[in-house]
Amino acid sequence: MTPLALIAELTHRCPLRCVYCSNPSEMTARAHELSTAEWAAVFRQAAELGVLQVDFTGGEPLARPDLVELAAAARGARLYVNLITSGIGLTEPRLDELLSAGVEHIQLSLQGVDPGAADDIAGTRAHQRKLEIARLIRRRRVAFTLNVVVHRENLDGLEDIIALAEQLQPDKLEIANVQYYGWAFVNRERLLPTRAQLERSAATVERARQRLKGRMRIDYVVPDYYGRYPKPCMGGWGRKLMLIEPGGEVLPCHAAHIIQEMVFENVRHKPLSWIWAESPSFQRFRGEEWMAEPCRSCERRALDFGGCRCQALLLAGDPAATDPVCELAPAHHRVQAVVAEANSAPAEAPRSEWVYRVNPG
Repeated sequence: MTPLALIAELTHRCPLRCVYCSNPSEMTARAHELSTAEWAAVFRQAAELGVLQVDFTGGEPLARPDLVELAAAARGARLYVNLITSGIGLTEPRLDELLSAGVEHIQLSLQGVDPGAADDIAGTRAHQRKLEIARLIRRRRVAFTLNVVVHRENLDGLEDIIALAEQLQPDKLEIANVQYYGWAFVNRERLLPTRAQLERSAATVERARQRLKGRMRIDYVVPDYYGRYPKPCMGGWGRKLMLIEPGGEVLPCHAAHIIQEMVFENVRHKPLSWIWAESPSFQRFRGEEWMAEPCRSCERRALDFGGCRCQALLLAGDPAATDPVCELAPAHHRVQAVVAEANSAPAEAPRSEWVYRVNPG
């Protein structure tokens, strides 16, 4: 089993404080981040393992002053380099330096179309700068994805989001409903859309796909809570991807730290190949042996691998449980209750106050 991609969380520092941020509540401070040389060694080890792509993310990877050097190191290891960014901190000269160093794809996030609402979600004034950055990127020969996270408070503006994307001309528009981990779980009451909103949005996306076919690819990700079956989170625990957080711990997914009973190895102390192939943390939920019923005898067990372990912990209190979003799960009633609550009041009804993430030092 060979990992295909490495998600490199270069830093937890970020100028935004997004209310759906996936970063943990206890984030890595700058003083404990891997150095340039340590990351370069990680990229070489990843390439030797068979990894093809590295995703630079965070936090905000642009907060690393050595980002150009990191891009060059990853490209030197023959990895395809994808930069996932808010755009804040990206100047035109720095953009050109990053492209020269080896960045081959840029994924830029937007919080919506309305400047005030978008800045409210981000926790700071950033929307206008993001639009400027999008235009800078589009003028370069680089693959460009625009990512817009949608939720209860902006999903009704989806047609305007698609229209804005048409102006910015990305190669791909990724419309991703919030998934409920990290700070999104804390702010779920205000973020989870109604079923009617989702039905309208699905129809809007399908019309746009037909109209823009051959011009702009549109991917649409629905919330787990409205699915019949769980997704194969990260392609299955420890099957396709690995994530390295800023301090060097290697995780099977973004949210794995919430499973407090587990110990995750650090690249400062163990080779990446050993962590991937032999560490107890990557073995724990890999494959099917760990599964209990109804997963163990389910015909979908090799498709979704029981769903998300972190979601199982959050909703059922047990990381080994069937993901409660599955309609067959013993704890599915808990998801049904959350969905029922979200649909009991109009989408525009007053909701609780946002809880913003706190940036590390």
